[in-house]
Amino acid sequence: MKSANKRFVQKSIAVVVIVTLLYGAGVAPAVMFFVSGVVFIVFLFTRKAQNREVERLFDFYVAADAILREDRRWFGFEVTEVLEDGHEALEGIPDPPPLQLFTLGALHHRVDQHAAAEEFLSRVVDEEHSDERFLTHPSSQLRRYVTLLRKIESEPSFAPKTLGAIRSLERMRRKNAHTLLAESRLALEDSIRPTQMICPTASPQTFVPDTPMQMRPAIQDVLHDIYDIQQDDQSN
Repeated sequence: MKSANKRFVQKSIAVVVIVTLLYGAGVAPAVMFFVSGVVFIVFLFTRKAQNREVERLFDFYVAADAILREDRRWFGFEVTEVLEDGHEALEGIPDPPPLQLFTLGALHHRVDQHAAAEEFLSRVVDEEHSDERFLTHPSSQLRRYVTLLRKIESEPSFAPKTLGAIRSLERMRRKNAHTLLAESRLALEDSIRPTQMICPTASPQTFVPDTPMQMRPAIQDVLHDIYDIQQDDQSN
């Protein structure tokens, strides 16, 4: 039995147990059926909403792959909207898959948002337990993601466009993750490094003449000489 079906059976058994307890407590059958119906409807809506969160993540993969792979010139608002979708999808999974983190980092790198790119790419490249094989205790959201991912991989005709986007992004991740991270870090260093053309204010220094042409008498000596010459003229 698949894990998803197993959990569904467990929840169904839990509902049956609750109904049995209510019956044993003397609750009217109409009330029990009403409560059971409400619980079942809430369960279906919750499951559908969670599945939609996972599907939105795969939609994000398709849109991001088109931006990262093609040479087409994209408008800034187009990339921003895809990034917003990616961040919203990120909020829906407490333990996001590494491919999702890489894709967000690569998109931020594409639009020169290097601080955000460094944040996401470092989680993929630098963190010791960021690889998929270390995610051994998944959340329910990650489990649904993996279930749908395996279905897409095993049945290529089910979502061929999504499968192509995932494979393309995985290739980018293997080949470019380290390079993109290094470029983002270099860009951040360049943005905070002082400009080499700006020199610190020099402390005042005494000017020492190097040639006789530069050796000029002080102003008081000049005035004294002029005064003496005028006195001599008057005496003559």
